[in-house]
Amino acid sequence: MTSLRDRARGCLLGLAAGDALGAPAENLTPAEIRRRWGRLTEIEGGGTDDTEYAIYAASLLVRHGHGLSAQDVAAAYRAEIIPRVAGPMRGAGFSELGTVEALRRGLEPPLTGLVHAHGWSDGLAMRAAPYGIFCPGDPAEAARLVEQDGLVSGSGEGILGGRAVAGAVAAAMGGATPDEVVSAALSVIPADSWTARNVVRVRDVLASVPAPGGRNLERSSPGGSGPDGAGSRGSDPGGLDPRDPGPADPASGGSELVEALHRAVVVRHYPWTDVAPEAVALALAAFLAGGGEVEASVTFGVSLGRDADTIGAIAGAVAGAARGERGVPARWAARIGPVTGKCLPVVAGRHVLDVADELAEGL
Repeated sequence: MTSLRDRARGCLLGLAAGDALGAPAENLTPAEIRRRWGRLTEIEGGGTDDTEYAIYAASLLVRHGHGLSAQDVAAAYRAEIIPRVAGPMRGAGFSELGTVEALRRGLEPPLTGLVHAHGWSDGLAMRAAPYGIFCPGDPAEAARLVEQDGLVSGSGEGILGGRAVAGAVAAAMGGATPDEVVSAALSVIPADSWTARNVVRVRDVLASVPAPGGRNLERSSPGGSGPDGAGSRGSDPGGLDPRDPGPADPASGGSELVEALHRAVVVRHYPWTDVAPEAVALALAAFLAGGGEVEASVTFGVSLGRDADTIGAIAGAVAGAARGERGVPARWAARIGPVTGKCLPVVAGRHVLDVADELAEGL
């Protein structure tokens, strides 16, 4: 039996690992990723704004709980984020940059998420995992809460992407199977939305183009087994064979699946890659292709390129919630330290495992 604390720790540790693993591959094509690394499996540096914003979102939940409102989020930005922005916000996404300017001008949500042209950004999806942690087994409540955050910085499909990720994590926290997790993500967004259509498309692709080696959903039960991992920063995953080439190895035929997924959902003509309906669908595809295992899901996710750090972070968060802390490879966990605050100085020095413990305290 995996405890909620263990799932929370696995979720945020998986998010941070996916963010860090995908960071050097951001905006690259799958072909270029294969040329440089073959299969990208080792964390080379630190994470990005994805991890820092997730930590900040968690702090809002700890303070306000289920009563969190868009007005609370806007007030927190004005009190804790904007005063510390002395120059450019290094690494911040378009939606967050637009929101800071809107708040400086005195606008209030939802106008702060509507006035800029980047409401479709995956900025909410990348930080949605804490809302799912906070609502284990309740995707609808997780989606409701994350929307309050999203109203400050996004709109339309950007908010729906956050709702889908929060719903998926909430289901994974409740012990759902990979297919049930994706169904939960779809249950909290309109069926005719761009995001939902993309998720359905990637699910169909996976049914017609099997992941190399096959989707092995039976390697270990969701969440694994054993104690809650207290006192450790991670341990070896129980079900993965390190000799397995995995779905992202081009020699194993993974490039065929990658290309099929790109054909299904990627907006190739658009110059930016942080498109929520695309990133969320690709992350959930990676989670399914990896059979819910953290390493398989994340390595396949970052092999997809595009907004690779966010795709890796979402796939890692969902898989980490499903498998728990022990599902995150020990070598990855060892590379995750306190964040530097390079994007959000207010979170400097925080470690995702401490944040996860705070979120899990009242569950």
